[in-house]
Amino acid sequence: MMTGLPLAGVRILAFTQLGAGPYAMTLLGDLGAEIIKVEDPTIGGDEARTVPPFAADGDSPYFQSLNRNAKSLTLNLRTAQGQEVLHRLVRISDAVYANTRGDLPAKLGLDYANLKEFNPRIVCCALTGFGTTGPRAAEPGYDFLMQALAGFMSVSGDPGTAPTRCGVSVVDFSGGLASIVGLLIGVLRARETGIGCDVDVSLLDTAISMLNYLAVWSLKGYRIARQPDSAHQTLVPSQNFPTTDGHIVIMCMKQKFWERLADRIGVAHLKDDPRFRTVPDRLAHRDELIPLLKDVLRTRTTEEWLGLLRGYVPCAPVYNVEEALEDEQVLAREMVITVDHPQFGPLRQVGCPIKMDGVRPRYTPASRLGADTDELLHELLGLSHVEIERLRERGAI
Repeated sequence: MMTGLPLAGVRILAFTQLGAGPYAMTLLGDLGAEIIKVEDPTIGGDEARTVPPFAADGDSPYFQSLNRNAKSLTLNLRTAQGQEVLHRLVRISDAVYANTRGDLPAKLGLDYANLKEFNPRIVCCALTGFGTTGPRAAEPGYDFLMQALAGFMSVSGDPGTAPTRCGVSVVDFSGGLASIVGLLIGVLRARETGIGCDVDVSLLDTAISMLNYLAVWSLKGYRIARQPDSAHQTLVPSQNFPTTDGHIVIMCMKQKFWERLADRIGVAHLKDDPRFRTVPDRLAHRDELIPLLKDVLRTRTTEEWLGLLRGYVPCAPVYNVEEALEDEQVLAREMVITVDHPQFGPLRQVGCPIKMDGVRPRYTPASRLGADTDELLHELLGLSHVEIERLRERGAI
C-alpha cells in the first residue's frame, strides 16, 4: 500500500552551498521534507549555480543534482529586516540547517542561542568544515582538504606514486549523511520534549570517524601503508586484478571465498599450500600469492571471469561512470531517474538511495534563485504584496 512521504510536515530553513549540505537536503526533500533554500541575493545565491559544465542563466546541472526539490528564498541576513523575516520563519519551522564556516552560524544568528526565543523547539544543525569549536573553526573546509587532513590520500593509490584522493566527494556526502542523522534525532527529541538544540557536525570529524579500523590499528602501532592494486590492508586476496580486456575486483573477505576462488579459477592446489591456507598465511606470503593469481586472471576477459565467479566469490568489474549508470542492478533499483527541468529539459539524475515500503520519493527540479520568495512570504508569513516590495526596496530580499 502506498503511503504519504514520511517527512511530510517537516520544514527546514537551509542555508546551504556547493555539495555537502545540499546533498543532505536533497535526500530529506526526496522523502517529503519541505526544504526552503535561503540564498543571499547580494552574491547571486549559491555559487553552485555557476559550476560548469552546461551552466547557464544562473542554473546548472551541478546545482540541480544537489538541490532537487528545494524552494529558493532570497534573504539578506545583514539587514535588520532580513533578520526579522528569519525569526518569523523560525517560528513555523522545525530546523535551521547551516552549511557554512564554523564561526558563521553564531555570527549570522543561526544557532540555538540566537533562535530559541522565537521557537524553543527549533533544531539548529551546523555542517561545517572543522566544527564550531577548536582552533580551525573559522577556516573554510572542503572535501579535498579533508581527504588530505584525515589521511585518506596517504592510503589511496599505488605505492611510489603521489598521494591520491578519491574521485568522488566522499567526505562531503558522508558529512551530509551524518548531519541528516543528527538533525532528525534533534527534531524527534524536540517533538517529545519541546526543547530544540544545536547539532554540530564537521567534515573533518566525519572523515576521522571513517578511518575506523585503520585508526584503531594505527593507534595500536600498526603501520598503515598504500597497497598495490588498491588491495585491502590485511585480507588477501582482496584487490584489483587485470584481465585480458580490463580489470576485476575480487574480495575474499572470508576463508570460504578464498577456497571457492581457488576452485573456480583452476588453482585448487593452492588451498593446501602451507603458505596460503589461512588468512595470516596469505598475508605473510602476499607477494608470492598475488603474482600466481594475476597470471591466471590475465588469461580471460572480465566478463568470462564474472560468469565463473559471480554468486560464488564477491567480485565486480571496474566500471567507468557511464557503465556504472547502465548496470542492470542500478536500473532495477531506480537509481537513475528523470526530472523535467524548464531549462535543461528531461534531466537524468541519480535517485534516492533510501527505499521504504509504500513510499515513492518526490523528484522535482530546484527553483531558480529567489523564484519562491514572494510566494513563501505571502503563504507562510501572510505578508502582502506591498510589504514584500518594501522588503525588496530595503535590500532584505
